[in-house]
Amino acid sequence: MLAALRSRRDALADRLGRWARPRAPEPLPIHIDRRRIYVLPTGFGLFVAGLLATMLLGALNYNNNPALLLGFLLAAAAHNSLVRAHLHLSGIRLTALGAEPVHAGEVLHLRLRFEAAPRRRRHGLALRLGTAEAWLDLSGDDAAEACLALPAPRRGWQRLDRLRLSTRQPHGFAVAWCWLWPDTRLLVYPALESRAPPLPVDGGEGTLAHRRDLGEQLHHLRDYRSGDPLRQVAWKASARADRLLVREYEGRAGREVHLDWNTLTGLGHEERIRRLARWVVEAERHGLRYRLSLPGQSLGPALGPAHRHACLRALALLPDG
Repeated sequence: MLAALRSRRDALADRLGRWARPRAPEPLPIHIDRRRIYVLPTGFGLFVAGLLATMLLGALNYNNNPALLLGFLLAAAAHNSLVRAHLHLSGIRLTALGAEPVHAGEVLHLRLRFEAAPRRRRHGLALRLGTAEAWLDLSGDDAAEACLALPAPRRGWQRLDRLRLSTRQPHGFAVAWCWLWPDTRLLVYPALESRAPPLPVDGGEGTLAHRRDLGEQLHHLRDYRSGDPLRQVAWKASARADRLLVREYEGRAGREVHLDWNTLTGLGHEERIRRLARWVVEAERHGLRYRLSLPGQSLGPALGPAHRHACLRALALLPDG
């Protein structure tokens, strides 16, 4: 019963939040001042208020001065908790946020960085966006980060909705909250085809089952990725860096893959995007230079995280079919 009442209250607060500050996305950093903080009593606070009202009425009826004094002192303490809850949020700043791109259908981990001014401890802060929720404590001296796990249902730019920052400190008599609406977009890569055929070799009909030639010149060391052969692991360098590093070799001349949009004529628009995204990931995993040809643009040939990001970004931002 209590859970149902809380869910209805939260849904009502979300609807009313559309008319609260801010009413448009705002750039970072976002400063929370007293004009954008809202305070209401909690269920426990209403119970305490009713208890104090009953106590004061009884003291007035029996003309009991000590009971009146106690009742007014408790009412003052309860009122002070509302002011303290308001001050608990005032002065907090959202200074930065970001998330690593993920593929559509995966979970996007949004990291938010908060600071407090004046520098005093703020604990028990709840941050919520949709159904995702995280808790945050600010020590006052250092910034703190919170992480929200958000669904990423489709490719392309994903805009953030309003974030709700709230607290029930210090005594739970009141809940203070404010709305944050950062003007930020998050990139979601296309989903990967689950059963894609092997990579095409040199734009022809042949396929690449596995790569035997690793090249002759050592190019650089990179972090280990799932599927890398163990014989490419640089064990001594990994021990010094305290993480697995893999040797990346320069491929031999002419060893590259051409991923061409126009060759996938038998697939639909989104199916082409998913297959090319899978081939980009596979070419990167095998260490093959690749060129991606899309309508109106061509990327590469190249290899590396920057080229992979550029290709997946181009696929993610293709218009809907």
